[in-house]
Amino acid sequence: MASKNKPLLFAVGGAHLDRRGQSSVPFMPGASNPGIMREELGGGVFNALRLVVQRGVAAEILSVRGGDRIGEMIGAAIQAAGIKDGSAVYMDRTTPSYTAILDEHGDVVAGIADMELYELVLPRQLMRRKVRDSIALADAIFCDANLPSDALQRLANLAGDRPLFALAISPAKVTRLRPVFGSLTCLFMNRREARALTGLALDAEPKDIYAALRAEGLRGAIVSNGGNAALAFAGNDAFSIQPPAVNGIADVTGAGDALAGGTIAALMRGAPFDAAVREGMAASMLTLQTHSASPRFSPQEFDSALARIPAATLLSTPAD
Repeated sequence: MASKNKPLLFAVGGAHLDRRGQSSVPFMPGASNPGIMREELGGGVFNALRLVVQRGVAAEILSVRGGDRIGEMIGAAIQAAGIKDGSAVYMDRTTPSYTAILDEHGDVVAGIADMELYELVLPRQLMRRKVRDSIALADAIFCDANLPSDALQRLANLAGDRPLFALAISPAKVTRLRPVFGSLTCLFMNRREARALTGLALDAEPKDIYAALRAEGLRGAIVSNGGNAALAFAGNDAFSIQPPAVNGIADVTGAGDALAGGTIAALMRGAPFDAAVREGMAASMLTLQTHSASPRFSPQEFDSALARIPAATLLSTPAD
């Protein structure tokens, strides 16, 4: 049981199997590339929640899984992480999975998401009285774009005036969040997902991305950009943070989830937005240096990483 003095984050979204194949030579499309295959229990929301718990926030997850071996492993992993599990198990279904192909640098070159179970049955879970009661007890709500738009709107209504955070998941799914932009406290995305929303080029100026996202109705967002400066804004306050160079990137999988988890946990502990984003970037940097999408690290390791994250730089943007 979580300590009563910890804030509680209720999350709805992915908890599934991640498969990652990484090439050990310069990746060649359409050819057989020698490399290594890894499997890990993950999912955007689950990865982020494991980081949230490490950073002093209690968490509950609502997901769905099949009655197979992978589903049993996920249930055990949620319990081991200290996360309350409100998920539903469908015994005749297969647990969702995500398979990614990475190049020799650890960057994703292709991915396949087998997530039909989320589409079919996760929205129904939001109708349960138990779920509504859990949301009523939470201090903030977190979701990802694995849910269809109508389910996201239902969740936003249930959240009421509580902070509502969201993960974009992919360029193909981020547009599902459009109907709830006005309800979101912060949307976590990368440049490709921002382009799917705005139509702007990947190398667009941060101030232009900010203006376009605000025009879409977003109140807050963080747009990561690999090793380049990230854009972050809350209302009229917009700034950029340049992440430090990371030597020996092992795998980019989970870095965006860690950014979300670290930022949300800091905000729920009362940190200002710019300070919270720095904590999220520290968590992301630590994740990049491992082959795990949700690594564990000591407070000393986190503080050392945080010390490397520079202060935010305000953007010069026109007032609304």
